[in-house]
Amino acid sequence: MTPRKDLLDIASLTDAEIAFVLDNAVPFKDLFKRSVKKVPTLKGQTMLTLFYEPSTRTRSSFEVAASRLSADVTHFDIESSSVVKGESILDTVETLEAMRVDYIVVRHKQAGTPNLIAKNTRASVINAGDGWHAHPTQALLDAFTLREIHKNLSGCRVLIVGDIQHSRVARSTSLIFRRLGMEVAYLAPGSMMPREVPQEIPQFGNWNDAFEWKPDVIYLLRVQGERLDEPLIPSAAEYHRNYGLTNERVEILRERGLHLMHPGPVNRGVEITDAGMNYERCLINQQVENGIAVRMSVLYWLRPGAAEQG
Repeated sequence: MTPRKDLLDIASLTDAEIAFVLDNAVPFKDLFKRSVKKVPTLKGQTMLTLFYEPSTRTRSSFEVAASRLSADVTHFDIESSSVVKGESILDTVETLEAMRVDYIVVRHKQAGTPNLIAKNTRASVINAGDGWHAHPTQALLDAFTLREIHKNLSGCRVLIVGDIQHSRVARSTSLIFRRLGMEVAYLAPGSMMPREVPQEIPQFGNWNDAFEWKPDVIYLLRVQGERLDEPLIPSAAEYHRNYGLTNERVEILRERGLHLMHPGPVNRGVEITDAGMNYERCLINQQVENGIAVRMSVLYWLRPGAAEQG
Protein backbone atom coordinates (compact mmCIF):
# COMPACT_ATOMS: atom_id res chain seq x y z
CA MET A 1 0.00 0.00 0.00
CA THR A 2 1.52 3.32 -1.09
CA PRO A 3 2.09 5.69 1.87
CA ARG A 4 -0.23 8.70 1.97
CA LYS A 5 0.04 12.07 3.71
CA ASP A 6 -3.55 13.35 3.51
CA LEU A 7 -7.18 12.20 3.44
CA LEU A 8 -9.04 14.53 1.10
CA ASP A 9 -11.80 12.41 -0.49
CA ILE A 10 -12.98 8.86 -1.12
CA ALA A 11 -12.40 8.90 -4.87
CA SER A 12 -8.60 8.97 -4.54
CA LEU A 13 -8.45 6.06 -2.08
CA THR A 14 -7.51 2.56 -3.18
CA ASP A 15 -9.51 -0.47 -2.13
CA ALA A 16 -6.59 -1.48 0.11
CA GLU A 17 -6.60 1.90 1.86
CA ILE A 18 -10.34 1.72 2.51
CA ALA A 19 -9.95 -1.80 3.88
CA PHE A 20 -7.03 -0.71 6.09
CA VAL A 21 -9.04 2.07 7.74
CA LEU A 22 -12.14 -0.08 8.23
CA ASP A 23 -10.20 -3.08 9.54
CA ASN A 24 -8.16 -1.04 12.02
CA ALA A 25 -11.26 0.72 13.33
CA VAL A 26 -12.34 -2.61 14.87
CA PRO A 27 -9.63 -2.79 17.58
CA PHE A 28 -9.96 0.94 18.21
CA LYS A 29 -13.65 0.50 18.91
CA ASP A 30 -12.77 -2.33 21.30
CA LEU A 31 -10.86 0.25 23.34
CA PHE A 32 -14.18 1.86 24.27
CA LYS A 33 -14.99 -1.21 26.36
CA ARG A 34 -11.84 -0.91 28.46
CA SER A 35 -11.62 0.92 31.77
CA VAL A 36 -8.53 2.72 30.39
CA LYS A 37 -9.63 4.24 27.10
CA LYS A 38 -6.34 5.79 25.99
CA VAL A 39 -3.31 4.37 24.19
CA PRO A 40 0.04 6.17 23.64
CA THR A 41 0.04 5.71 19.86
CA LEU A 42 0.26 9.43 19.03
CA LYS A 43 1.87 10.71 22.22
CA GLY A 44 3.84 13.86 21.42
CA GLN A 45 1.85 14.57 18.23
CA THR A 46 -0.46 17.55 17.76
CA MET A 47 -3.77 17.76 15.92
CA LEU A 48 -5.28 21.13 15.07
CA THR A 49 -8.91 21.63 14.05
CA LEU A 50 -9.47 24.40 11.50
CA PHE A 51 -13.23 24.80 11.06
CA TYR A 52 -14.45 27.68 8.92
CA GLU A 53 -18.01 26.31 9.31
CA PRO A 54 -19.77 25.50 12.58
CA SER A 55 -19.58 21.89 13.68
CA THR A 56 -20.20 20.10 16.93
CA ARG A 57 -20.42 16.43 16.04
CA THR A 58 -17.53 16.11 13.57
CA ARG A 59 -15.14 18.37 15.45
CA SER A 60 -15.77 16.75 18.83
CA SER A 61 -15.44 13.29 17.25
CA PHE A 62 -11.99 14.15 15.91
CA GLU A 63 -10.98 15.68 19.23
CA VAL A 64 -12.05 12.62 21.21
CA ALA A 65 -10.33 10.32 18.70
CA ALA A 66 -7.05 12.25 18.98
CA SER A 67 -7.27 12.39 22.77
CA ARG A 68 -7.76 8.62 23.02
CA LEU A 69 -4.58 8.19 20.97
CA SER A 70 -2.79 10.56 23.42
CA ALA A 71 -2.28 13.34 20.87
CA ASP A 72 -2.45 16.97 21.93
CA VAL A 73 -5.46 18.81 20.49
CA THR A 74 -5.65 22.50 19.58
CA HIS A 75 -8.59 24.38 18.07
CA PHE A 76 -7.82 27.33 15.81
CA ASP A 77 -10.49 29.87 16.70
CA ILE A 78 -11.50 31.44 13.40
CA GLU A 79 -13.75 34.07 14.97
CA SER A 80 -10.95 35.57 17.07
CA SER A 81 -8.17 35.11 14.50
CA SER A 82 -6.82 37.35 11.76
CA VAL A 83 -9.11 35.54 9.31
CA VAL A 84 -11.94 37.91 10.25
CA LYS A 85 -9.60 40.78 9.32
CA GLY A 86 -9.08 39.40 5.84
CA GLU A 87 -6.15 37.04 6.31
CA SER A 88 -5.94 34.57 3.42
CA ILE A 89 -6.03 30.81 3.85
CA LEU A 90 -2.40 30.53 2.76
CA ASP A 91 -1.42 33.17 5.35
CA THR A 92 -3.18 31.08 7.97
CA VAL A 93 -1.40 27.95 6.78
CA GLU A 94 1.94 29.73 7.06
CA THR A 95 1.09 30.53 10.67
CA LEU A 96 0.17 26.90 11.32
CA GLU A 97 3.44 25.73 9.78
CA ALA A 98 5.28 27.76 12.39
CA MET A 99 3.32 25.89 15.07
CA ARG A 100 4.71 22.56 13.80
CA VAL A 101 1.39 20.69 14.03
CA ASP A 102 1.22 17.11 12.75
CA TYR A 103 -2.44 17.02 11.65
CA ILE A 104 -4.79 19.71 10.38
CA VAL A 105 -8.47 18.79 10.28
CA VAL A 106 -10.23 21.21 7.91
CA ARG A 107 -13.86 22.11 7.30
CA HIS A 108 -14.65 24.87 4.81
CA LYS A 109 -17.64 25.99 2.74
CA GLN A 110 -15.47 26.24 -0.38
CA ALA A 111 -14.82 22.95 -2.19
CA GLY A 112 -11.13 22.25 -2.69
CA THR A 113 -9.85 24.24 0.30
CA PRO A 114 -8.42 21.17 2.12
CA ASN A 115 -6.54 20.25 -1.09
CA LEU A 116 -5.06 23.75 -1.26
CA ILE A 117 -3.95 23.57 2.37
CA ALA A 118 -2.48 20.08 1.89
CA LYS A 119 -0.24 21.35 -0.92
CA ASN A 120 1.16 24.06 1.32
CA THR A 121 1.87 22.26 4.59
CA ARG A 122 3.96 19.37 5.82
CA ALA A 123 1.17 18.35 8.19
CA SER A 124 -1.30 15.62 7.30
CA VAL A 125 -4.53 17.29 6.20
CA ILE A 126 -7.88 15.59 6.80
CA ASN A 127 -10.97 16.88 5.01
CA ALA A 128 -13.82 17.23 7.50
CA GLY A 129 -16.17 18.52 4.81
CA ASP A 130 -15.63 21.01 1.98
CA GLY A 131 -18.61 22.68 0.34
CA TRP A 132 -20.74 20.20 -1.58
CA HIS A 133 -17.66 18.17 -2.51
CA ALA A 134 -16.62 15.53 0.02
CA HIS A 135 -16.79 14.29 3.60
CA PRO A 136 -14.55 11.19 3.57
CA THR A 137 -14.55 10.27 7.27
CA GLN A 138 -18.36 10.34 7.32
CA ALA A 139 -18.38 7.91 4.40
CA LEU A 140 -15.87 5.64 6.13
CA LEU A 141 -17.81 5.56 9.39
CA ASP A 142 -21.05 4.86 7.51
CA ALA A 143 -19.41 1.94 5.72
CA PHE A 144 -17.98 0.66 9.00
CA THR A 145 -21.41 0.87 10.64
CA LEU A 146 -23.10 -1.13 7.88
CA ARG A 147 -20.29 -3.67 7.89
CA GLU A 148 -21.11 -4.35 11.55
CA ILE A 149 -24.75 -5.00 10.62
CA HIS A 150 -24.37 -6.75 7.25
CA LYS A 151 -21.32 -9.01 7.31
CA ASN A 152 -21.51 -9.30 3.53
CA LEU A 153 -22.14 -5.87 2.05
CA SER A 154 -22.26 -7.08 -1.54
CA GLY A 155 -25.76 -6.53 -2.88
CA CYS A 156 -26.96 -4.62 0.18
CA ARG A 157 -29.33 -1.84 -0.94
CA VAL A 158 -29.23 1.68 0.50
CA LEU A 159 -31.83 4.35 -0.26
CA ILE A 160 -30.45 7.87 0.28
CA VAL A 161 -33.22 10.41 0.91
CA GLY A 162 -33.11 14.20 0.80
CA ASP A 163 -31.03 17.03 -0.60
CA ILE A 164 -28.60 14.96 -2.63
CA GLN A 165 -27.69 17.85 -4.96
CA HIS A 166 -26.04 19.86 -2.17
CA SER A 167 -24.81 17.03 0.05
CA ARG A 168 -21.12 16.22 0.40
CA VAL A 169 -22.20 13.29 2.58
CA ALA A 170 -24.31 11.83 -0.24
CA ARG A 171 -21.44 12.12 -2.71
CA SER A 172 -18.85 10.47 -0.49
CA THR A 173 -21.13 7.86 1.02
CA SER A 174 -22.65 6.85 -2.33
CA LEU A 175 -19.16 6.32 -3.69
CA ILE A 176 -17.82 4.19 -0.86
CA PHE A 177 -20.99 2.09 -0.73
CA ARG A 178 -20.71 1.31 -4.42
CA ARG A 179 -16.97 0.61 -4.06
CA LEU A 180 -17.88 -2.01 -1.45
CA GLY A 181 -20.35 -3.75 -3.76
CA MET A 182 -23.54 -2.19 -2.43
CA GLU A 183 -26.42 -0.80 -4.48
CA VAL A 184 -27.50 2.82 -4.03
CA ALA A 185 -30.69 4.66 -5.00
CA TYR A 186 -31.82 8.26 -4.51
CA LEU A 187 -35.16 9.65 -3.31
CA ALA A 188 -35.50 13.43 -3.53
CA PRO A 189 -37.68 16.25 -4.83
CA GLY A 190 -36.65 17.45 -8.28
CA SER A 191 -35.03 20.60 -6.85
CA MET A 192 -32.71 18.45 -4.71
CA MET A 193 -31.80 15.78 -7.25
CA PRO A 194 -28.44 16.17 -9.05
CA ARG A 195 -28.63 16.95 -12.75
CA GLU A 196 -26.18 14.17 -13.52
CA VAL A 197 -26.59 10.86 -11.71
CA PRO A 198 -24.66 7.69 -12.60
CA GLN A 199 -26.84 5.42 -14.71
CA GLU A 200 -26.60 2.58 -12.19
CA ILE A 201 -28.20 4.69 -9.42
CA PRO A 202 -32.03 4.60 -9.61
CA GLN A 203 -33.84 7.88 -8.93
CA PHE A 204 -37.22 8.07 -7.21
CA GLY A 205 -39.61 10.95 -6.63
CA ASN A 206 -41.85 9.29 -4.04
CA TRP A 207 -41.67 6.77 -1.21
CA ASN A 208 -43.98 4.20 -2.83
CA ASP A 209 -41.69 3.70 -5.81
CA ALA A 210 -38.63 3.76 -3.56
CA PHE A 211 -40.03 1.04 -1.29
CA GLU A 212 -40.76 -1.12 -4.34
CA TRP A 213 -36.99 -1.09 -5.00
CA LYS A 214 -36.74 -3.06 -1.71
CA PRO A 215 -33.94 -1.25 0.12
CA ASP A 216 -32.22 -2.77 3.17
CA VAL A 217 -31.19 0.59 4.64
CA ILE A 218 -32.78 4.06 4.63
CA TYR A 219 -30.21 6.84 4.84
CA LEU A 220 -31.79 10.24 5.58
CA LEU A 221 -29.90 13.45 4.80
CA ARG A 222 -30.22 16.61 6.86
CA VAL A 223 -32.03 19.53 5.23
CA GLN A 224 -29.25 22.15 5.21
CA GLY A 225 -30.99 25.49 5.01
CA GLU A 226 -27.92 27.30 6.36
CA ARG A 227 -25.87 26.40 3.27
CA LEU A 228 -28.48 27.28 0.64
CA ASP A 229 -28.90 30.71 -0.87
CA GLU A 230 -32.59 30.14 -1.53
CA PRO A 231 -35.11 27.62 -0.23
CA LEU A 232 -35.65 24.56 -2.41
CA ILE A 233 -38.85 23.43 -0.69
CA PRO A 234 -42.06 25.36 0.06
CA SER A 235 -41.94 24.52 3.78
CA ALA A 236 -40.47 22.11 6.31
CA ALA A 237 -43.93 20.66 6.92
CA GLU A 238 -44.44 19.88 3.24
CA TYR A 239 -40.98 18.35 2.97
CA HIS A 240 -41.72 16.13 5.96
CA ARG A 241 -45.06 15.05 4.53
CA ASN A 242 -43.60 14.08 1.16
CA TYR A 243 -40.02 13.04 1.88
CA GLY A 244 -39.58 12.77 5.64
CA LEU A 245 -39.76 9.61 7.72
CA THR A 246 -43.24 9.96 9.17
CA ASN A 247 -44.65 7.68 11.86
CA GLU A 248 -46.46 5.71 9.16
CA ARG A 249 -43.22 5.17 7.23
CA VAL A 250 -41.45 4.11 10.42
CA GLU A 251 -43.98 1.30 10.64
CA ILE A 252 -43.11 0.21 7.10
CA LEU A 253 -39.44 0.08 8.11
CA ARG A 254 -40.38 -1.98 11.14
CA GLU A 255 -42.49 -4.42 9.10
CA ARG A 256 -39.64 -4.93 6.62
CA GLY A 257 -36.81 -4.96 9.16
CA LEU A 258 -34.96 -2.06 7.51
CA HIS A 259 -32.13 -0.17 9.20
CA LEU A 260 -32.12 3.62 9.50
CA MET A 261 -29.17 6.04 9.26
CA HIS A 262 -28.62 9.80 9.39
CA PRO A 263 -25.33 11.79 9.44
CA GLY A 264 -26.61 14.24 12.06
CA PRO A 265 -27.51 16.57 13.47
CA VAL A 266 -31.14 15.60 13.03
CA ASN A 267 -33.96 18.07 12.31
CA ARG A 268 -36.77 16.40 14.25
CA GLY A 269 -40.09 16.79 12.53
CA VAL A 270 -38.43 17.50 9.20
CA GLU A 271 -36.37 14.46 8.13
CA ILE A 272 -37.60 12.25 10.94
CA THR A 273 -40.08 12.00 13.81
CA ASP A 274 -39.43 11.07 17.43
CA ALA A 275 -40.76 7.60 16.60
CA GLY A 276 -38.04 7.27 14.00
CA MET A 277 -35.35 8.29 16.47
CA ASN A 278 -36.64 5.64 18.89
CA TYR A 279 -36.94 2.96 16.20
CA GLU A 280 -35.14 -0.20 17.32
CA ARG A 281 -33.11 -0.47 14.13
CA CYS A 282 -32.03 3.17 14.10
CA LEU A 283 -28.23 3.27 13.78
CA ILE A 284 -27.67 6.99 14.43
CA ASN A 285 -26.08 6.55 17.86
CA GLN A 286 -23.97 3.71 16.52
CA GLN A 287 -22.76 6.02 13.75
CA VAL A 288 -21.63 8.55 16.36
CA GLU A 289 -19.71 5.92 18.32
CA ASN A 290 -18.19 4.47 15.17
CA GLY A 291 -17.14 7.95 14.05
CA ILE A 292 -14.63 8.05 16.89
CA ALA A 293 -13.25 4.60 16.08
CA VAL A 294 -12.90 5.34 12.37
CA ARG A 295 -11.24 8.70 12.99
CA MET A 296 -8.80 7.03 15.38
CA SER A 297 -8.02 4.61 12.56
CA VAL A 298 -7.49 7.49 10.10
CA LEU A 299 -5.14 9.30 12.47
CA TYR A 300 -3.22 6.06 13.02
CA TRP A 301 -2.99 5.49 9.25
CA LEU A 302 -1.63 8.98 8.57
CA ARG A 303 0.61 9.08 11.66
CA PRO A 304 4.03 10.72 11.34
CA GLY A 305 6.63 8.17 10.32
CA ALA A 306 4.10 5.77 8.78
CA ALA A 307 5.47 6.49 5.30
CA GLU A 308 8.96 5.48 6.40
CA GLN A 309 7.56 2.31 7.97
CA GLY A 310 5.85 1.42 4.67
